[in-house]
Amino acid sequence: MAGTDSTRPSTLGGPSIILIDPQLDENIGTVARAMLNCGLNDLRLVRPRENWLNDKTRASSCGADIVLDQARICATTQDAIHDLNHVYATTARGRDMVRWVFTPREAALEIRDYVHIEEKSGILFGPERAGLQNEDISLCDKLIRVPLNPAFCSLNLAQAVLLIGYEYYQASDQTEGKRLVRAGHKKAEKNLLLNYFQRLEFALDDAGFFKVEEKKELMLQKIRAVFERTELMEFEVHLLHGILTALTVAPHKPKC
Repeated sequence: MAGTDSTRPSTLGGPSIILIDPQLDENIGTVARAMLNCGLNDLRLVRPRENWLNDKTRASSCGADIVLDQARICATTQDAIHDLNHVYATTARGRDMVRWVFTPREAALEIRDYVHIEEKSGILFGPERAGLQNEDISLCDKLIRVPLNPAFCSLNLAQAVLLIGYEYYQASDQTEGKRLVRAGHKKAEKNLLLNYFQRLEFALDDAGFFKVEEKKELMLQKIRAVFERTELMEFEVHLLHGILTALTVAPHKPKC
């Protein structure tokens, strides 16, 4: 789904994303893309493959060069987390450890709180095939587990980063849950709509639509409700007027 616009402001910051022993260059690129989608720009790579930053990596990032070019290369997990105050591990392991286990949503809310007090957080992701090892998990304060279908909860690396990054972004996003995009069009004034209702009533009357006179007013209320519920734009009401005119006034074309 395309959605890049360099003219609009970019929100950057948030937790560090730390990939331990990433195996495929393309996965690093898709992770960078997922990060920038969610306003994250601090990528740290522990023991990536030699020449990991190549054409395949950049192509799979779809333009998230700001993340790739600033990525930190670390020799050990300790090096990657040394300046962080809070470290989370994304894993299904660690069942024998005493640890707080967060959903991505709860972790995101907590990380947002840490941002406000200027404490830095990082999230560890393990290799694509095996995930994080216990020695890496032992360096973390808390765990993040994604509640998914228990019979099939396998995620690729970029999916996992995007899911957690999305929750972080949403934790402070003020976008309305539902809104009508008018694309510059003006909502129809009531007089225009009422005039259409009047014309429609006359046309329906003339066509014998109202079979029972006592039910006419109720039927008209239901018809009006259909149109009112759609929040018609001015041009749409003009279009409806044109349709009504074509059906009731304009001469019909002869049948072929």
